[in-house]
Amino acid sequence: MTYLEIVTPTYFGGSDHYTKITFLMKPNNDQKLIPQGAYAKTLRPLLPAEAFVPNPNKLFILFINLAILILGWTIATKLDFWQLYPILLYFPLMIIMGNSVIALLFSSHDLMHGSVIRNPRLTYLISLLGLTMLWMPPTLWKAVHNRVHHSKTNSLKDPDRHYLQSQPQTWGRWIQDLFVPSVQVNPIWLTVGMATGWGVHTFRNMTSVLLFNREDVDYVPAAFKVSTKDRWAILGEFFAQLMIHLSILTYLQFDPLKLVFSYFLPVGIGYAGLIFYIYTNHMLCQMTEVNDPLINSLSLRVPKIFDKLHLNFSHHTEHHIFPGINSDYYPMVRELLEIHYPERFNLLDAGHAWRLLMNTSRYDKNQHTSQISQVIEMGKKSHI
Repeated sequence: MTYLEIVTPTYFGGSDHYTKITFLMKPNNDQKLIPQGAYAKTLRPLLPAEAFVPNPNKLFILFINLAILILGWTIATKLDFWQLYPILLYFPLMIIMGNSVIALLFSSHDLMHGSVIRNPRLTYLISLLGLTMLWMPPTLWKAVHNRVHHSKTNSLKDPDRHYLQSQPQTWGRWIQDLFVPSVQVNPIWLTVGMATGWGVHTFRNMTSVLLFNREDVDYVPAAFKVSTKDRWAILGEFFAQLMIHLSILTYLQFDPLKLVFSYFLPVGIGYAGLIFYIYTNHMLCQMTEVNDPLINSLSLRVPKIFDKLHLNFSHHTEHHIFPGINSDYYPMVRELLEIHYPERFNLLDAGHAWRLLMNTSRYDKNQHTSQISQVIEMGKKSHI
C-alpha cells in the first residue's frame, strides 16, 4: 500500500489551524478495473443458495413503518398549541416517524430489486405506496436507480454522481454548491440541504424526463431518457402520490402545528438520514467508466441497530455486486470481500466517511479525479 500525508488548512478554526490527512493511495489510471459481473461470478459459489431466494417477510417491515406513520398522524390530530406537555411527548414519536421514512425507501428499494417478492404487479402496487413519502414514482425509480445507476455507477452517465467542474452553472448545480457537504459549505445551508436534498434529487430527475426527456439536459449531473409509456406512467404515479399527500394534509386539517410536527419534521429527519447514506455511498470514490463496485462505491460501518433498522443499507458495495440478494446476507458478502479483495474494498466508519466528505470540494475536476477518492484513513487535527 502507498500512503501520502498532506497538511491542509481547516475551514473551521481560522488560518492557523491545520488538518493532517493520511491517504491510502490506490492507483487511478494504472489500476486494472474489474467489472461487477466478475466479482459476482467469483463470490456467488461461496454464498448459500437461500441468499438469492426472495424473502416476502420483508414486506412486514414496509407495512409496519407505514403503520407507524399513520399512528403518528392520528395522534397528531390531538395536538394543540396550548398543551405543551403532549407536544413534548410527541418528539420521540416524531423521530421514530423520521426513521420510518428511511425504512420505507430502503424496504421499497429491496422490493424493486426483486429480493422480497417477484410478482411484478404486486411489487408495483406496494412500491407505489412505499415510495409515496419519498415523492418517487416507482417507474422513475426503476429507470434512474435500477437501470441507469446500477449499470453506470459513478460514471459520467450516472445521475447520482457529483457535478464536474466543467459543467455549466445551472440551477441544479447552484443548489448542490449551496448545501451538499463539502469543505466550502455553510453549516446552516448544510442543515437545510440534509432535510431537502432527497427532494431536490427527485425533482431534478423527474422534471428532466417529464419536461424534456433528452440526454443533453444540463441541470442534472447526468440526464437519461425513458420510453413514452414510462413517461406517462411516471406522470400518473406522481399524481397518485400527490393525492395521497393532499389526503394526509387534509386529515391534519392543514393545521400548522400538526403539519410541522407530524409531516414536515419527520420527513426532514427521514430525508436527512437517507441522504447521509446516499452522499457517502459514492461521492468519496473514484469515478470509473468500467463498473467496478470496489473502486466506485463505499461501504460503511454503522452501529448494528442501524443495520437492523435500515436493512443493511450500509453494505453498499456488497449491494452493487449482488443487487438482488436478500439483504440479510450482505454481512456475509462483506466477510468474503475482506478475505478476497482486502486491497480494493472501500470500508469506513460512518463518522469517518462524513468527516472526509466535509473535507472535499463541491465537485470533481473531471471524471478521472475525485477530491478524496482514495482516502481510507484520516489523521487527527493538529496545530503546526
